[in-house]
Amino acid sequence: MDTGIDGAAPGTDPRSEEEPDLRHHGDAEVRGEGAGLVDLAVNVRTGTPPAWLRERLAASLADLAAYPDDTAARRAVARRHGLAPDRVLLTAGAAEAFVLLARLDGIRRPVVVHPQFTEPEAALRDAGHRPGRLLLSAANGFRWDPASVPAEADAVVIGNPTNPTSVLHPAEAIVAAARPGRLLVVDEAFIDAVPGERESVAGLVDEVPGLVVIRSLTKTWGLAGLRIGYVLAAPGTVRELERGRPLWPVGTPALAAAEACCSPEALAEAEAAARETVERRDLLVSVLAGFGELRAATPAPRGPFLLVEHARAERVRERLREEGFAVRRGDTFPGLGRRWLRLAVRDAATTEALRGALVRIGVT
Repeated sequence: MDTGIDGAAPGTDPRSEEEPDLRHHGDAEVRGEGAGLVDLAVNVRTGTPPAWLRERLAASLADLAAYPDDTAARRAVARRHGLAPDRVLLTAGAAEAFVLLARLDGIRRPVVVHPQFTEPEAALRDAGHRPGRLLLSAANGFRWDPASVPAEADAVVIGNPTNPTSVLHPAEAIVAAARPGRLLVVDEAFIDAVPGERESVAGLVDEVPGLVVIRSLTKTWGLAGLRIGYVLAAPGTVRELERGRPLWPVGTPALAAAEACCSPEALAEAEAAARETVERRDLLVSVLAGFGELRAATPAPRGPFLLVEHARAERVRERLREEGFAVRRGDTFPGLGRRWLRLAVRDAATTEALRGALVRIGVT
């Protein structure tokens, strides 16, 4: 039996009318039967958390008898962004932030810019909304025009750099979507993987009405299991988000992590990691360019992952699993389809091993 890529059944139309599974995430590829595979499906930086951060987390366990106090962490985050502490809300990961935002009073006509991380739309739907989708096109590299946002939209959600496309939108294009009475929600979960955090709008919260920035410490610091992130917004929005939350929603170890990861030393380490990511991503782009059947979504990716297109992407993913590699399927992202895959950026040895696997499964 032919087990190569050309022997697979034809893929379906990438604009399939099937509704994407908004709750599918990369970790599903490496659980169960996927355990032990080389992980190219999850965008958490490998080799993390670093030893110094593990030590800080271990030290925080001595304070578990006391109720959590987020004062120091909130001040550290505020200082890191040049904002007042009342502009900061610590959350149990970015995912909780999306849930809290979806529950805000006054949202009637939300719009989510796709393809992007699906939790914002899932949270809006869970809160009873029917969010509109602004679908970006592969034809122009998934770049957006803020003028394309419907005038009636009172909440707009966009990722920057966007997961899974790896597009970094200019800051001026982001803030150009701001309007009186509109929430402009920018998911910057991966911005610390961009050297200099170029195009971040986090420092503009006091200048742009309605701007809400969401950050995560999961990706760069390897804290997916700890659940820590934060929201930057106007004080009134922060107070609204806090309303109805349970007491002490973020535990002491997570607060210790937030404070530690905002230190000057940690920021310098994150910057060094971002520059290393650029080198590793450039190598991955170069390797994939040797396979004419694979097409990168954008000629200038900026995230710690790549979105690639292949006519038989589902078969490629299945065959790579047989070779020991887990990659992220793309059909669960609105605006994509079964021709798309996302690959996390890894070290040179892993990228070279991936090259060998692609050759063995018949990608040319």
